[in-house]
Amino acid sequence: MNGTSTALIVVGLFFLGGIYSFAKQQMPKGLIVLLSIGAGMCLLAGVLRLEVWS
Repeated sequence: MNGTSTALIVVGLFFLGGIYSFAKQQMPKGLIVLLSIGAGMCLLAGVLRLEVWS
């Protein structure tokens, strides 16, 4: 696990916490969807960068 994949996974998890917080505050659904797309992309990029797949 290198630094870039770790950073991407941590940012993705941070965004997931933001999704939970925004949903609890009843923020606009478009903002929550945009944040969830960003979280999914960060998590996917971090997992795909893991050296397990090579």
